[in-house]
Formats: sequence, structure tokens, C-alpha cells
Amino acid sequence: MTVDFLIVLHLALAGVSLAALLHLVSAKWRFEVRFLSVSFFSLYPLAFVLLLVLLFGGHMTFPWTNIHEDLPRWNNLGFLAAREILGFLLVGVVYGLFIKLQARSARSPDDMVNFRNIAICIPFVHVLFCTMVAWDFEMTLKPFWESPIYALYHFVSMFGMFLAVFVVVVAALRRSHKLAKPMGDHIPNYFAQMLLAFTILWVYFFFSQYLVLWYGNLAEETDRFFQMQDGPYSVLFWSFFVLKFVIPFPVLVFPSCRHNVKVIVAMAASIILGTWIERYTWISGTYPSEHMPMTSLFDVVVTAIVFGVGFVIVRSAMRRCNLIT
Repeated sequence: MTVDFLIVLHLALAGVSLAALLHLVSAKWRFEVRFLSVSFFSLYPLAFVLLLVLLFGGHMTFPWTNIHEDLPRWNNLGFLAAREILGFLLVGVVYGLFIKLQARSARSPDDMVNFRNIAICIPFVHVLFCTMVAWDFEMTLKPFWESPIYALYHFVSMFGMFLAVFVVVVAALRRSHKLAKPMGDHIPNYFAQMLLAFTILWVYFFFSQYLVLWYGNLAEETDRFFQMQDGPYSVLFWSFFVLKFVIPFPVLVFPSCRHNVKVIVAMAASIILGTWIERYTWISGTYPSEHMPMTSLFDVVVTAIVFGVGFVIVRSAMRRCNLIT
């Protein structure tokens, strides 16, 4: 469930962050995608519900709660619940205000100024909140294991996943003629370029983290990597590396592929699957007992329910905002 929570949360956050970034760089094509992008924020309440479930079952969610030794102050269940809930509420207010101001930003110069001011805040809020989430739900699942760039590696990966999901959604809506307003043929190409950029960013931060820990050669730092790449999760470890870099990079690097919608969607699907496996590997690899994904009825049912509900929520939000017919 932790993997499902992280994916739902980042889909909600990245949709707003993308709209803010496109506005800040004055991308002319932002007007074609910004309302569709922020519609993913409708998933935020679902993410909050999943957070509460994970916190309620904290002793099952966080393996360090069963360790009988002195832990870092960060590994405190009460403190974790307080900061996560408070962070959720603050982010909800800021992102909700952004969506509200975006809808009326064209009414007057004052509205545009207010909208730009809140847009400037979004990247900072995104980075700070996602850093806390990355630490709480992945990095510090293994106490005393630290990486100075893990949070950056985490939310770059998840933002790239959102771009991939958005590509698939836009392609499906265009193919089925469900979009209320037509979208230019240049949009898939722009997202393909962004997918390529985030694929390169992801592998850069992945290797930078790996290289630093490998050169340090300290058991408390390297054992987590060795357990994933050589242990029971080695198939998953190398699978997400192949799906997120080995396959999409040599394809998207060619301009002709970035103008082919079918190829773009295929690469996006590879990145989405790779990111899900990546999250599962980092999280499950910290538990004392091995458990492969989707090998129990509970895994299948929970994942199907979460993403089924998420699909209905996003589709309803798009219809409510007259983005799709």
C-alpha cells in the first residue's frame, strides 16, 4: 500500500507543479495542458486517506518500529504522523490556492500578479514536502541509512512518472476524441522531450548516489544497495533500471521517435512500470522477510481498488471542469 500511496500522492502534486513551472517559464503551450494537469490534484484527498491508513498501521508500515535499540529522533512514529499530517494540510492549502487563482488569472492584472506569486512558491513547497515524504516512506525505513541526494533522486523519478502518465492520458483522450478542446499535435513531442530530459536526470542522480556510497565502502551504506542488486530483489532492481533508462533513452534520443505518438506512449508505459517496480524495491527491500510484488490476493485487491478509485476521481474532475466530454 505504501507504493500505491506514493504514486497517488506524486500524481496529485506533480500535476500542479507542472502547471506552475510552465507558467513561470512562460511556455506558450501551457494554456493547452494546464487545466488538464491540475485536474490530477483531485487525487489529493485519496492520498490523504491512504496516509491515515498507513499511519494507523504504523507498526506494519515502518519496519523500524520493531527495532529495540536507540533510533535517530527522526524515527519516531508520533513525530512522523504529526509532521506528515501538518505537511499535507499546508500543501493542500497552497496547491488549492494555486488552482483557484489559475482559474481566474486572466480576469485582471491584480489576479495575474497574485497567481504568479503563488506559482513562484509551488516549486519550493514541492521540493520541501517531497523531501520529507521521501525520507519518511523510503530512505529512513532502514535506520541510520542516509543519502544526501536521495530526496532529489526520489522526486525526480516521480515527476518523470507523472509526465509519462500524462502522456498516456492525453494520447488516450485524443484518440477517443474525448477532449472538449482540441490539443495541438506538438504537445506529445514536447512531453517526449521532457521525458527524455527526466530520464537523463534520473539516471544521473541514481548513479551519483550509487557512486558516492560505493566509494565510501561503508557497510551501513552499501549493504542496502547490495541487498537489492544481488539479493532476492535483484530481478526487480535491474528491471526498473532497464525500464526507466536502458529502454527509453536510446529510443527517445532520436527526434523521429519523439514525433511518433505510439512510440512515445510505449516509452511512457515503460517508465510508469519501471517507477512502480523502483518504489516497491526500495520499500520492500527494508523489511526482514522477502515479499515479491503482486504475489498475494491482498496486493492485487488493494492496488486494483486504489487505482480504480483514482481513475474515477480524475475522470470526474475532468468532466466537472468541462475538460472532457
